[in-house]
Amino acid sequence: MESNESGAHSVCLFHRRPMICSVKARQGRAGGCGKYIFKERDEIMSLMGLGHDVVDISGFSQQLNEPGARLRALFSTRELRQAALRARMKHDDESLHLAARWAGKEAVLKAWCEAIAQLPRHTNAGEGSARAGEYPYTLDDFPWREVEILDDSRGCPRVILSVKASTALTDSLGVNEPGPGQNRMPVFHVSLSHDGSVASAVVILQMEDRPEIDGI
Repeated sequence: MESNESGAHSVCLFHRRPMICSVKARQGRAGGCGKYIFKERDEIMSLMGLGHDVVDISGFSQQLNEPGARLRALFSTRELRQAALRARMKHDDESLHLAARWAGKEAVLKAWCEAIAQLPRHTNAGEGSARAGEYPYTLDDFPWREVEILDDSRGCPRVILSVKASTALTDSLGVNEPGPGQNRMPVFHVSLSHDGSVASAVVILQMEDRPEIDGI
């Protein structure tokens, strides 16, 4: 099995409410849903969402290369460039690496969906605008190109959101609203893998403390 690659080809339905677990933190207040993970110096990170997706690489490749197919347009220029470069380096097919990134995008959507489901439920706002607990997008207008799965300088995959998508994320989770969570920010962590004909991705969405800046 090769790490840092993966692809997925199933759809998370925003209107489908996932099952949520909750545990209490040993220190501090742990109201609401979510799992809590302890770091050094008693810092707390809350696990808001978990997403997993798999894709059949052969089927994905056929869809990707069909005449007039729209699938390639759902990737950013940077994603396409990285996938092509990785294929040349490994002497394999570009579609394998794009399948991995597609898995990551789908897993991001699922983790985000689960995180929203933990909050009070409201009517879907749509078009990238939402209050806390509202879904900012539908399946028809989710900005796939603005949710990038890119390798960093060490070759590790990262989730990169556009400014608009990042704002939709924080608004939908109530991060910018006054309250005890105001100093926290949502962070995606992604792991990609492929083995044989299957690519897979796992994404965790956590709320983490905003980094402190000296002098501010």
